[in-house]
Amino acid sequence: MAMKALVGVITVLLATAAQGAPLTAHTGESWLFTIKDGQPENPHQVSPSAKPGKDELLVSVRALFGTTMFITNNSKVAYTYSAELLSGGKITAARSCTLPATGHPVMEQWEQKAEAVRISNFHPTGTEGRC
Repeated sequence: MAMKALVGVITVLLATAAQGAPLTAHTGESWLFTIKDGQPENPHQVSPSAKPGKDELLVSVRALFGTTMFITNNSKVAYTYSAELLSGGKITAARSCTLPATGHPVMEQWEQKAEAVRISNFHPTGTEGRC
């Protein structure tokens, strides 16, 4: 019986490890990534002038008018997603708009100054948009 319980725990741990994790972009950073199972996949830091390839997204965070995030979605799928502001060890849920599949950068801006923005939980959505 103990062996079955151990196998169950290991299975849960492996499934959790296999799931993607949120992406945390600190002020001044830019990241390219793809989406897999609703989470950022294969993130790697790039220069702010980088361009996303096919099915890639680019996110850049700046300390501008509080906190400003530029995000470009170069896939065929529009997304909604979760954004959280991280500052002084505190996490604050932030409003985020629909991310269109246009390949053009969109801007999110929050009055609060944050050290980083954490993005996750990308869900395909229609083209109607929300903000």
